[in-house]
Amino acid sequence: VQLQASGGGLVQAGGSLRLSCAASGRTFSRYAMGWFRQAPGKEREFVAGINWSGGSTYYADSVKARFTISRDNAKNTVYQQMNSLKPEDTAVHYCAAVYLPLAVTPKDLEYDYWGQGTQVTVSS
Repeated sequence: VQLQASGGGLVQAGGSLRLSCAASGRTFSRYAMGWFRQAPGKEREFVAGINWSGGSTYYADSVKARFTISRDNAKNTVYQQMNSLKPEDTAVHYCAAVYLPLAVTPKDLEYDYWGQGTQVTVSS
C-alpha cells in the first residue's frame, strides 16, 4: 500500500484544514488508518485512528472535539478534518495504515505503511 498525504498549509489560530490521504491498491478496506504528527524536536505522536469500516474512531485527548477522522473506502481515502486549530497543532502530519488489526491502535510501531507527511503550520 502506498499512501499520499495532502492538504496541509498555513492557517491562523482558530482556523480549519482538511487533510487527505489517498491509498493505492485494492485492499484499502482491510486496513485501519491512523493520523500521526511530529513537531520539531518532539517525538511522533498519535492523533486519530479509524477502523476498516469507519464505524470506530479513536482520538488523542489533545484533539478530541476539534478533529474528525473519516474514510471513504470507495475512494481509497482517509480524511482528517481539523477545526479550532492551535499553534501547538503545528507539525508534519502523517497518515499510516495497519493491516487487519484487532482494534484501532495508537501505537505507531504497529502500523505497516506510512505516507510522506504534510506540513501544518498554525500561526498565533
